[in-house]
Amino acid sequence: MAPGLALPAEALLSVLDYASVAIFALTGALVASRAQLDIVGFIFIACLTAVGGGTLRDVILDRPPLWISDPVLLLLATLAAVVVFFGAHRLESRYRALEWLDACALAVAVPAGVGVALAEGLGWPVVLVMGMVTGCMGGLMRDVVCNEVPLVLKQGELYVTCAFCGAGAAVLLGLVGAEGWQALLACALVTLVLRAGSLGFGWRLPVYKARPPRPGSPRR
Repeated sequence: MAPGLALPAEALLSVLDYASVAIFALTGALVASRAQLDIVGFIFIACLTAVGGGTLRDVILDRPPLWISDPVLLLLATLAAVVVFFGAHRLESRYRALEWLDACALAVAVPAGVGVALAEGLGWPVVLVMGMVTGCMGGLMRDVVCNEVPLVLKQGELYVTCAFCGAGAAVLLGLVGAEGWQALLACALVTLVLRAGSLGFGWRLPVYKARPPRPGSPRR
């Protein structure tokens, strides 16, 4: 383990993984409902969203994807898909529900990625990247496959920034000697507060705007 970084408990990592799979699966099924897919499509998108980020994380870290050793995760994602298939019509706004569920999923998945990187004994740069990969890539896959505008890339909204700041909070607390669970709790809270602020209060980052060409300058 990198010097100074606190090691999270294995039981806590398991809880984070299960919670991340369940909530992200719900978001995947909601996107499937917006695309008007059949029940098999719901299950596919839910499972892709639920394990996509974690699978990419595990492949990068050269470890077997968690759902291979624990197929219950896929069963959990499937159950979430079935629930949404029969209940999505009861939601007043499926897109608003999607945004807030996705915010909760992000706040669970980022500390899950951070915790795995810490448990592998990796340094803080890798911890930061693994937190962002685990939190963001499943939702990105979901939106691209379903031809939605990816939440990760919505103009000016805080999303990857939330994951980065959450993972950064965990790293900083670990370096000053905090317990592993404290670092992961801070990661979840920072991620959730920033994402909720973006959704509820319009918190934004400035976006790039091209300057108008000067008169007489060649077009590019």
